[in-house]
Amino acid sequence: MRQIVTHFFFFLIVGYLIRVPRGFYLTQDGLKIVGSPNSPVKVYVMLHHKSPHILCVTQRLRNLELIDPSFQWHGPKGKIISENSTAQITSTGSLVFQNFEERMTGVYTCFLEYKPTVEEVVKNLQLKYVVYAYREPHFYYQFTARYHAAPCNSIYNISFEKKLLQILSKLVLDLSCEVSLLKSECHHVKMQKAGLQNELFFTFSVSSLDFEKGRKPCVGPSCDATRRLSKAKNLIERFFIQQVEVLGRRAEPLPEIYYIEGTLQMVWINRCFPGYGINTLKHPKCPECCVICSPGSYNPRDGTHCLPCNSSLDFGARACL
Repeated sequence: MRQIVTHFFFFLIVGYLIRVPRGFYLTQDGLKIVGSPNSPVKVYVMLHHKSPHILCVTQRLRNLELIDPSFQWHGPKGKIISENSTAQITSTGSLVFQNFEERMTGVYTCFLEYKPTVEEVVKNLQLKYVVYAYREPHFYYQFTARYHAAPCNSIYNISFEKKLLQILSKLVLDLSCEVSLLKSECHHVKMQKAGLQNELFFTFSVSSLDFEKGRKPCVGPSCDATRRLSKAKNLIERFFIQQVEVLGRRAEPLPEIYYIEGTLQMVWINRCFPGYGINTLKHPKCPECCVICSPGSYNPRDGTHCLPCNSSLDFGARACL
Protein backbone atom coordinates (compact mmCIF):
# COMPACT_ATOMS: atom_id res chain seq x y z
CA MET A 1 0.00 0.00 0.00
CA ARG A 2 1.61 3.23 -1.15
CA GLN A 3 -0.36 5.82 0.71
CA ILE A 4 -0.87 5.41 4.42
CA VAL A 5 -2.29 8.05 6.72
CA THR A 6 -0.25 8.31 9.89
CA HIS A 7 -1.61 11.44 11.59
CA PHE A 8 -4.64 11.10 13.78
CA PHE A 9 -6.61 13.41 16.05
CA PHE A 10 -8.39 12.34 19.21
CA PHE A 11 -10.09 14.00 22.16
CA LEU A 12 -8.91 13.70 25.76
CA ILE A 13 -11.60 12.89 28.30
CA VAL A 14 -11.57 15.33 31.18
CA GLY A 15 -11.69 13.76 34.65
CA TYR A 16 -11.54 10.16 35.74
CA LEU A 17 -13.02 7.33 33.73
CA ILE A 18 -15.74 5.40 35.54
CA ARG A 19 -16.29 1.82 34.47
CA VAL A 20 -19.40 -0.06 35.48
CA PRO A 21 -19.53 -2.91 36.10
CA ARG A 22 -15.97 -3.81 34.94
CA GLY A 23 -13.38 -3.09 37.57
CA PHE A 24 -16.13 -2.07 39.99
CA TYR A 25 -14.27 -0.36 42.81
CA LEU A 26 -15.45 -1.84 46.10
CA THR A 27 -12.86 0.09 48.09
CA GLN A 28 -14.26 3.59 47.83
CA ASP A 29 -13.54 5.89 50.77
CA GLY A 30 -16.45 5.96 53.18
CA LEU A 31 -17.73 2.47 52.35
CA LYS A 32 -18.42 0.54 55.53
CA ILE A 33 -19.14 -3.15 55.93
CA VAL A 34 -20.96 -4.69 58.89
CA GLY A 35 -20.77 -8.24 60.16
CA SER A 36 -23.32 -11.02 60.43
CA PRO A 37 -23.82 -13.32 63.43
CA ASN A 38 -24.94 -16.12 61.10
CA SER A 39 -22.09 -16.51 58.59
CA PRO A 40 -18.77 -14.92 57.54
CA VAL A 41 -19.07 -11.76 55.46
CA LYS A 42 -17.03 -11.47 52.26
CA VAL A 43 -14.96 -8.31 51.81
CA TYR A 44 -13.17 -7.39 48.57
CA VAL A 45 -10.13 -5.12 48.53
CA MET A 46 -8.32 -4.07 45.37
CA LEU A 47 -4.65 -4.99 45.48
CA HIS A 48 -2.43 -2.09 46.67
CA HIS A 49 -5.46 0.02 47.61
CA LYS A 50 -7.13 1.11 50.83
CA SER A 51 -9.88 -1.14 52.11
CA PRO A 52 -13.38 -0.18 53.19
CA HIS A 53 -13.97 0.17 56.94
CA ILE A 54 -14.77 -3.29 58.33
CA LEU A 55 -17.00 -2.68 61.34
CA CYS A 56 -16.98 -4.85 64.43
CA VAL A 57 -20.79 -4.68 64.76
CA THR A 58 -23.87 -6.10 63.10
CA GLN A 59 -26.41 -3.95 61.30
CA ARG A 60 -28.68 -4.10 64.37
CA LEU A 61 -25.95 -3.11 66.84
CA ARG A 62 -24.77 -0.33 64.57
CA ASN A 63 -27.95 1.59 65.35
CA LEU A 64 -27.81 1.01 69.14
CA GLU A 65 -25.83 2.51 71.98
CA LEU A 66 -23.10 0.24 73.30
CA ILE A 67 -21.82 0.76 76.82
CA ASP A 68 -18.06 0.28 77.37
CA PRO A 69 -17.43 -1.54 74.06
CA SER A 70 -14.18 -3.45 73.71
CA PHE A 71 -12.87 -4.61 70.30
CA GLN A 72 -10.22 -7.18 69.48
CA TRP A 73 -9.23 -8.30 65.99
CA HIS A 74 -7.43 -11.48 64.91
CA GLY A 75 -6.21 -12.20 61.39
CA PRO A 76 -4.46 -15.06 59.58
CA LYS A 77 -1.26 -14.33 61.54
CA GLY A 78 -2.78 -13.71 64.96
CA LYS A 79 -3.83 -10.68 66.96
CA ILE A 80 -3.85 -7.32 65.19
CA ILE A 81 -2.63 -4.32 67.17
CA SER A 82 -3.75 -0.77 66.44
CA GLU A 83 -0.17 0.39 65.80
CA ASN A 84 0.19 -1.96 62.84
CA SER A 85 1.28 0.03 59.77
CA THR A 86 -0.76 -1.94 57.25
CA ALA A 87 -3.84 -3.05 59.21
CA GLN A 88 -5.18 -0.36 61.55
CA ILE A 89 -7.95 -0.47 64.13
CA THR A 90 -9.88 2.78 64.56
CA SER A 91 -11.10 4.18 67.88
CA THR A 92 -14.54 2.73 67.13
CA GLY A 93 -13.15 -0.74 66.47
CA SER A 94 -13.19 -0.74 62.67
CA LEU A 95 -10.46 -2.56 60.77
CA VAL A 96 -8.89 -0.69 57.84
CA PHE A 97 -6.08 -1.80 55.49
CA GLN A 98 -4.03 1.07 54.07
CA ASN A 99 -2.19 -0.79 51.30
CA PHE A 100 -3.70 -4.21 50.84
CA GLU A 101 -1.31 -6.93 49.72
CA GLU A 102 -1.99 -10.44 48.50
CA ARG A 103 -0.56 -12.03 51.66
CA MET A 104 -3.19 -10.22 53.78
CA THR A 105 -6.01 -12.27 52.25
CA GLY A 106 -7.73 -14.54 54.73
CA VAL A 107 -10.19 -14.89 57.60
CA TYR A 108 -10.43 -12.04 60.09
CA THR A 109 -12.34 -12.36 63.37
CA CYS A 110 -13.55 -9.56 65.61
CA PHE A 111 -14.37 -10.16 69.28
CA LEU A 112 -16.74 -7.58 70.71
CA GLU A 113 -17.61 -7.09 74.38
CA TYR A 114 -20.25 -4.56 75.41
CA LYS A 115 -23.16 -3.76 77.71
CA PRO A 116 -26.58 -2.96 76.23
CA THR A 117 -27.26 -0.82 79.34
CA VAL A 118 -25.27 0.11 82.43
CA GLU A 119 -27.29 -2.33 84.56
CA GLU A 120 -26.95 -5.37 82.28
CA VAL A 121 -24.12 -7.88 82.21
CA VAL A 122 -21.38 -7.87 79.58
CA LYS A 123 -22.30 -9.51 76.29
CA ASN A 124 -19.90 -11.13 73.84
CA LEU A 125 -20.11 -11.31 70.06
CA GLN A 126 -17.81 -12.92 67.51
CA LEU A 127 -17.92 -11.78 63.86
CA LYS A 128 -16.01 -13.33 60.98
CA TYR A 129 -14.97 -11.77 57.67
CA VAL A 130 -13.22 -13.32 54.69
CA VAL A 131 -11.12 -10.58 53.11
CA TYR A 132 -10.20 -11.21 49.46
CA ALA A 133 -7.65 -9.42 47.32
CA TYR A 134 -8.85 -8.66 43.81
CA ARG A 135 -7.39 -7.13 40.67
CA GLU A 136 -8.58 -5.59 37.46
CA PRO A 137 -8.74 -8.20 34.68
CA HIS A 138 -5.86 -8.33 32.24
CA PHE A 139 -8.18 -7.24 29.49
CA TYR A 140 -7.35 -6.55 25.87
CA TYR A 141 -9.00 -5.93 22.52
CA GLN A 142 -8.87 -8.55 19.78
CA PHE A 143 -9.31 -7.37 16.19
CA THR A 144 -9.89 -9.23 12.95
CA ALA A 145 -9.58 -7.66 9.50
CA ARG A 146 -9.43 -8.86 5.89
CA TYR A 147 -7.36 -7.57 2.98
CA HIS A 148 -7.51 -8.23 -0.73
CA ALA A 149 -4.14 -9.90 -1.30
CA ALA A 150 -1.52 -10.93 -3.78
CA PRO A 151 -1.32 -14.65 -4.64
CA CYS A 152 -1.05 -16.62 -1.40
CA ASN A 153 2.53 -17.74 -2.09
CA SER A 154 3.68 -14.17 -2.83
CA ILE A 155 6.41 -12.55 -0.73
CA TYR A 156 4.48 -9.26 -1.00
CA ASN A 157 1.91 -10.59 1.45
CA ILE A 158 4.62 -11.30 4.04
CA SER A 159 6.19 -7.89 3.52
CA PHE A 160 2.80 -6.18 3.84
CA GLU A 161 2.00 -8.10 7.03
CA LYS A 162 5.20 -6.85 8.69
CA LYS A 163 4.59 -3.28 7.54
CA LEU A 164 1.00 -3.29 8.81
CA LEU A 165 2.10 -4.58 12.21
CA GLN A 166 4.77 -1.85 12.44
CA ILE A 167 2.24 0.88 11.64
CA LEU A 168 -0.31 -0.37 14.17
CA SER A 169 2.39 -0.74 16.85
CA LYS A 170 3.59 2.81 16.25
CA LEU A 171 0.04 4.14 16.52
CA VAL A 172 -0.39 2.92 20.12
CA LEU A 173 3.20 3.20 21.36
CA ASP A 174 2.71 6.55 23.12
CA LEU A 175 -0.25 5.06 25.01
CA SER A 176 1.97 2.32 26.52
CA CYS A 177 0.04 -0.28 24.57
CA GLU A 178 1.28 -2.98 22.25
CA VAL A 179 -0.05 -4.76 19.19
CA SER A 180 0.54 -8.49 18.79
CA LEU A 181 -0.20 -10.50 15.68
CA LEU A 182 -2.15 -13.59 16.73
CA LYS A 183 -2.85 -15.12 13.32
CA SER A 184 -2.33 -14.34 9.65
CA GLU A 185 -3.72 -16.60 6.92
CA CYS A 186 -4.17 -16.31 3.18
CA HIS A 187 -7.22 -17.98 1.61
CA HIS A 188 -8.84 -18.29 -1.81
CA VAL A 189 -12.32 -16.82 -1.64
CA LYS A 190 -14.94 -17.39 -4.33
CA MET A 191 -16.99 -14.24 -4.78
CA GLN A 192 -20.56 -14.34 -6.05
CA LYS A 193 -19.92 -12.19 -9.13
CA ALA A 194 -16.19 -11.48 -9.03
CA GLY A 195 -14.82 -15.00 -9.31
CA LEU A 196 -11.93 -16.30 -7.21
CA GLN A 197 -9.71 -13.86 -5.29
CA ASN A 198 -7.03 -14.02 -2.60
CA GLU A 199 -7.64 -12.59 0.86
CA LEU A 200 -5.48 -12.10 3.94
CA PHE A 201 -7.21 -12.80 7.26
CA PHE A 202 -5.53 -10.95 10.14
CA THR A 203 -6.15 -11.42 13.88
CA PHE A 204 -4.26 -9.15 16.27
CA SER A 205 -4.57 -7.98 19.87
CA VAL A 206 -4.05 -4.62 21.58
CA SER A 207 -3.07 -4.79 25.25
CA SER A 208 -1.68 -2.58 27.98
CA LEU A 209 2.05 -2.90 28.55
CA ASP A 210 1.94 -2.21 32.29
CA PHE A 211 0.03 -5.43 32.93
CA GLU A 212 2.84 -7.39 31.34
CA LYS A 213 5.71 -5.74 33.18
CA GLY A 214 5.17 -4.55 36.68
CA ARG A 215 3.63 -5.61 39.94
CA LYS A 216 3.82 -2.15 41.47
CA PRO A 217 0.66 -0.08 41.19
CA CYS A 218 0.51 2.75 38.72
CA VAL A 219 -0.95 5.94 40.20
CA GLY A 220 -2.85 8.70 38.42
CA PRO A 221 -5.40 8.99 35.59
CA SER A 222 -2.70 8.58 32.94
CA CYS A 223 -2.10 5.05 34.25
CA ASP A 224 -5.69 3.94 33.70
CA ALA A 225 -5.32 0.98 31.36
CA THR A 226 -8.97 1.17 30.29
CA ARG A 227 -8.60 4.75 29.15
CA ARG A 228 -5.38 4.05 27.25
CA LEU A 229 -6.82 0.95 25.60
CA SER A 230 -9.93 2.88 24.62
CA LYS A 231 -7.79 5.53 22.95
CA ALA A 232 -5.73 2.83 21.22
CA LYS A 233 -8.93 1.18 19.94
CA ASN A 234 -10.17 4.51 18.58
CA LEU A 235 -6.88 5.17 16.78
CA ILE A 236 -6.88 1.74 15.17
CA GLU A 237 -10.52 2.03 14.08
CA ARG A 238 -9.77 5.46 12.63
CA PHE A 239 -6.76 4.05 10.78
CA PHE A 240 -8.94 1.49 8.98
CA ILE A 241 -11.63 4.09 8.23
CA GLN A 242 -9.00 6.34 6.66
CA GLN A 243 -7.77 3.47 4.49
CA VAL A 244 -11.26 3.28 2.99
CA GLU A 245 -11.32 7.06 2.53
CA VAL A 246 -7.93 7.06 0.81
CA LEU A 247 -8.94 4.25 -1.56
CA GLY A 248 -12.16 6.09 -2.39
CA ARG A 249 -10.18 9.10 -3.61
CA ARG A 250 -7.93 7.10 -5.93
CA ALA A 251 -8.33 7.75 -9.64
CA GLU A 252 -6.06 4.91 -10.72
CA PRO A 253 -6.83 1.18 -10.24
CA LEU A 254 -6.78 -0.28 -6.74
CA PRO A 255 -3.44 -1.57 -5.37
CA GLU A 256 -2.87 -5.30 -5.27
CA ILE A 257 -3.21 -5.39 -1.46
CA TYR A 258 -5.88 -3.28 0.20
CA TYR A 259 -8.26 -3.36 3.18
CA ILE A 260 -11.75 -4.74 2.49
CA GLU A 261 -14.26 -2.25 3.83
CA GLY A 262 -16.46 -3.41 6.71
CA THR A 263 -14.37 -6.45 7.69
CA LEU A 264 -12.82 -4.94 10.84
CA GLN A 265 -14.31 -6.64 13.90
CA MET A 266 -13.42 -6.14 17.55
CA VAL A 267 -14.11 -8.04 20.79
CA TRP A 268 -13.16 -7.33 24.41
CA ILE A 269 -11.41 -10.24 26.15
CA ASN A 270 -10.81 -10.67 29.89
CA ARG A 271 -7.96 -12.61 31.44
CA CYS A 272 -6.86 -12.92 35.06
CA PHE A 273 -3.36 -13.07 36.47
CA PRO A 274 -2.08 -16.41 37.81
CA GLY A 275 -3.62 -17.13 41.21
CA TYR A 276 -6.78 -15.11 40.44
CA GLY A 277 -10.08 -15.87 38.72
CA ILE A 278 -13.57 -14.61 37.93
CA ASN A 279 -16.44 -16.44 39.62
CA THR A 280 -19.85 -14.75 39.54
CA LEU A 281 -21.52 -17.42 41.68
CA LYS A 282 -18.92 -17.39 44.45
CA HIS A 283 -18.37 -13.62 44.37
CA PRO A 284 -21.66 -12.01 43.27
CA LYS A 285 -20.66 -8.65 44.79
CA CYS A 286 -17.56 -8.56 42.61
CA PRO A 287 -18.84 -10.36 39.48
CA GLU A 288 -16.24 -9.14 36.97
CA CYS A 289 -13.30 -8.86 39.35
CA CYS A 290 -10.31 -11.17 39.24
CA VAL A 291 -10.56 -12.39 42.85
CA ILE A 292 -7.73 -14.32 44.47
CA CYS A 293 -8.27 -18.09 44.27
CA SER A 294 -9.58 -19.66 47.48
CA PRO A 295 -8.05 -22.76 49.10
CA GLY A 296 -9.06 -25.76 47.04
CA SER A 297 -8.49 -23.99 43.74
CA TYR A 298 -5.70 -22.48 41.62
CA ASN A 299 -4.98 -20.67 38.36
CA PRO A 300 -1.59 -21.49 36.80
CA ARG A 301 -1.81 -19.19 33.77
CA ASP A 302 -3.63 -16.09 32.60
CA GLY A 303 -6.93 -17.92 32.37
CA THR A 304 -10.27 -16.56 33.47
CA HIS A 305 -11.24 -19.00 36.23
CA CYS A 306 -9.75 -20.71 39.28
CA LEU A 307 -9.55 -24.47 38.70
CA PRO A 308 -10.39 -27.07 41.41
CA CYS A 309 -7.47 -28.60 43.32
CA ASN A 310 -8.03 -30.51 46.57
CA SER A 311 -4.37 -30.25 47.59
CA SER A 312 -4.32 -26.46 47.35
CA LEU A 313 -4.42 -25.11 50.92
CA ASP A 314 -3.53 -21.43 50.43
CA PHE A 315 -5.13 -18.40 48.85
CA GLY A 316 -3.73 -17.43 45.46
CA ALA A 317 -2.36 -20.82 44.45
CA ARG A 318 -0.63 -20.89 41.06
CA ALA A 319 -0.01 -24.62 40.97
CA CYS A 320 -1.77 -27.81 42.06
CA LEU A 321 0.82 -29.84 43.93
